[in-house]
Order: sequence, then C-alpha cells, then structure tokens
Amino acid sequence: MKIIHTTTELAVGGRKVCLAIGVFDGVHLGHQQIIRQTIADARQHDSVALVLTFDRHPSAIVAPDRVPPLIYSPGQKLRAIESLGTDALLIIRFDTSFSQQTGEEFIRGLARDLGKIQSVCVGADFVFGQKRSGDVALLKELGGELGFTVHGLAAVALDNQTVSSTRIREAVRAGDFDAASQMLGRPYAISGRVVEGDRLGRQLGFPTANLDVTGLALPPNGVYSGCAKLNGQIHRVALNIGLRPTVAPAKPQLCVEAHLLDFDGNLYGEELEVEIGDKLRDEQKFASATELREQIARDIARVRAQV
Repeated sequence: MKIIHTTTELAVGGRKVCLAIGVFDGVHLGHQQIIRQTIADARQHDSVALVLTFDRHPSAIVAPDRVPPLIYSPGQKLRAIESLGTDALLIIRFDTSFSQQTGEEFIRGLARDLGKIQSVCVGADFVFGQKRSGDVALLKELGGELGFTVHGLAAVALDNQTVSSTRIREAVRAGDFDAASQMLGRPYAISGRVVEGDRLGRQLGFPTANLDVTGLALPPNGVYSGCAKLNGQIHRVALNIGLRPTVAPAKPQLCVEAHLLDFDGNLYGEELEVEIGDKLRDEQKFASATELREQIARDIARVRAQV
C-alpha cells in the first residue's frame, strides 16, 4: 500500500481511481464494507483503489470541545486499512483552511487532481465540507456531471444494532472487549508509542513499556492480561492502566504500562500494540512497595498460566 499526503503524489498512469472517503476510526465492520466495495470496484474497472482519510478527527478543528477519544492510534488505523488490500492511502491534513472548503469544492478538487474518478464509496450518512454541506445526494449530483458512480452504503448491523465508532468506544470504556472485537472484526487492542517513564517498574523488578495513549479511548483502570507481537514473536503481557495509587505523586497521571514476559530489549520510540485479554483485578493501593511487588509477581504468574 502506497501512503501519500497530497493527491499529486498518486501516479495513476492514466488509470481511473475508485475512492473510499471517511474518518475510519477503528476501521470497523462498516468501514471495511466501504473499503472492500472500493477495492472490488477498482478490480472490476482496472482502476486504483484509494482510501482517503484525515490526519486527525475533524472535530479537533471544527468542534474542539467535542473531540471523541479515538479507538485506534494513527499507526493502528494505517495497519488495519493496509490489511484490507487497498492500493493507496491518502492522509489529508485536516486544518482550518481545509475545513473551510465546501463539500462541492472538496469533490471538484479531488476530481481535478486525481484525474478520472470511477467511483466514490462512503457511508450512507456521511457528511463533509464546511457546515456539513456535502452528503450522498451531492455526491450523486456531482457524479452525474463528472462521470463517477456513488455507493452510499447502509450501516452494518450486529445483534440488531448498528455498528459504529461510538458504540465501540462505549464498549471499550465499559471493558466489554468481546463486543468491541465483534464490531471491529478483529481482537480489540490498544496501541501507543513507547515513551520514557520513571523506571519504577524496573526498580520493582518488572520493567515496563510506558505507552503514549494521548487521545485514545481507554478501558477501565485495572490490570489485564494481553499479548503483543514483536519481531515475529508473540509475548504475553501484563498490562496496567491507572494512576498507580501506591506510588503516585501529589498530582497523579494516568499511565498505561506493559510488562512483556520473557522479553529483554529497548522499545523506546517504537509503537507497541497490545491485544487485551482478561481483566485480572481492579487497581488498588498497597501499604508498601514490597506488597506491590508481591502482587505484581502474582499478576504475572496468572498471565503466564493462561492458555
């Protein structure tokens, strides 16, 4: 999959483009339907399958007080889209200037810069452009003029309920990973870049990778089992999400720390994705560092014993 940040980077060699447009947070079953339709169109018409998304949630610019926590980190979203088999991914910088385009200006600009568009695929309720001026009806009107077909796909339902990013966030925050995984179409995982911590885990004898999860939807605080893939190997993980009440400073900050069993290496700067399993226990405050160390050892033993 080719990753581009401007339309001019896509060299189509005279071929038409089949386009999927969306925020695609979580790349859930509904998003997958949109992207797979785009890929099918591209294969049928010998065209380029292009997924268009944004470098941030649009609300970060147009409604900063209503930005939802994200299900996936940028890296996770990229990997999930790539796994579906699209030819290229266009990541547009969503800034104030971009947000001021009308829906019509946005689509005409794409048609101009991409050359011949064969099809555009979006969700049936997708809206875009300044003041949400674009929708499926506008796409069909422009498609009639500019020569592309439009798929406005209805939402996917699971257990008679619509699959949506909002519902997945709610499931994650409730700790219902089975529901989240079903809607995602893959096991729920949390991902973040490994950053420098206070090395307290190492002092206790259990070094941890501290994940930067800024802006992400998070499960309830507690200790979880999990697994992570590194260099082709699967490592079991004891994951702590919380404020570390036993050792927290006066103004504690939420931490997500992963102890990888049977791993000794430097992960700083890398993105670590942890598939979350069972919740082992709630977060709790211990009377001493010794008690905390003993409990961590028991937590790790439970992770190791899981089949």
